[in-house]
Amino acid sequence: MLNSRQAWLGAGSAAVLAAGLTTSGIAGGGDRDERDHGRGGDRAVAKNVIFMVGDGLSLAARDATRLATVGKDGQLQMDSLRYAGWTHTDSLDPEDAVTDSAAGATAFAAGVLTYNGAVSVDVNGNPVKTLLEHAKDLRKATGLVTTAQVTDATPAAFGSHVPDRGTQTEIARQFLEVTKPDVILGGGEDWWYPVGDPGAYPDDPADPRPEVSKSTIGNLVERAEGLGYDYVSTPGELAATRSDKVLGLFANEEMFEQFPEGQGDEYAPVVPLTTMTAKALDILSRDRQGFFLVVEEEAIDEFAHNNNAARTIQAGQALDATVALVREYVAKHKDTLVVVVGDHETGGMAIENVDPDDESGDTASTDPGVTQSLEDGPFPIANSDLEFTIDWTTGGHTGAATPLTAEGPRAERLARAQDNTDVFTVVLDAMRGRR
Repeated sequence: MLNSRQAWLGAGSAAVLAAGLTTSGIAGGGDRDERDHGRGGDRAVAKNVIFMVGDGLSLAARDATRLATVGKDGQLQMDSLRYAGWTHTDSLDPEDAVTDSAAGATAFAAGVLTYNGAVSVDVNGNPVKTLLEHAKDLRKATGLVTTAQVTDATPAAFGSHVPDRGTQTEIARQFLEVTKPDVILGGGEDWWYPVGDPGAYPDDPADPRPEVSKSTIGNLVERAEGLGYDYVSTPGELAATRSDKVLGLFANEEMFEQFPEGQGDEYAPVVPLTTMTAKALDILSRDRQGFFLVVEEEAIDEFAHNNNAARTIQAGQALDATVALVREYVAKHKDTLVVVVGDHETGGMAIENVDPDDESGDTASTDPGVTQSLEDGPFPIANSDLEFTIDWTTGGHTGAATPLTAEGPRAERLARAQDNTDVFTVVLDAMRGRR
């Protein structure tokens, strides 16, 4: 039985906090002009789609990453894509004004607004067809790459349909038996092995968030191998595989330690996001009909939840390095649409001047909940003598719109203010060759 949240049919959605994006990359219209330089802006069909999600990636997070990485006069790889716009992040939740990752990803993946916690089902719990499934219908290869659990909200929304994002073992089963992505790479091994079978990464029940195997329907890694997947769990195994179907799990849960600064936080994935993405591109590019690939950097969101600015920036840099890799691919494959977007804002991040008199929290407090939200920094602005600090307003999500940049077939349609569900429509039309 659906609960009151899941069954609710709303007449409207919550208002969002407005956010603007100004960039020299903004352009409108679908006609080719001399600025195109063969980048695929007027091509009829996107043979390939690379959909890149910075979970929690706000305009402030992108700018903090820019300042720390290339400075005021520099430009991130994700900001170098030709077209720029932004997406409103409303969900259709009856109780919360602000979206979560499941509803946000469902808007992108399936083109519907739904309640928080829903994974590609509508507000009545009915499954809604996803971009990955549409790509399958077009005989394209498909893949999911993430630094989260591969069964976490964002990849789950593209490859499964469940009323509750927490049912990660069921999400894994649907990957294998229903939607069948060709490449699945990330963390979350615990959800694939039954209790008592630790798999490649030892159980750690003493962890603050206990890491133990917890599949409720048996050994799903063995089931994957029986269905033709080559299972890999180390960098060497990933590099060595020549299979067209690969399942790679490289951590018990997320591929990082998501804590406030100085409390065990770490961003050092066993296999970097760039490496996983490069391997996915290598495998999926073998398909003559093209491919649909989702790439997610989850750590931006998790570290922002912990008000950990240094790690949030580090994760943003990892995403941008992966965008650089993708841009190299796109330069040689003009019929590829690449989209980089955030599903929501996390932390209420603000970039501020260094000012000891402008600290909004209680600097004398020893309460971890208070000290966590104090200003972080100062951080140097690259190629200058200036510094900045990061302040936070929450440990949760906010309703701010998120920036989007894109390049390739139909990308010009994303150069505007739009609902997050509109992104689904543009990507689907691009794959189908519709204007």
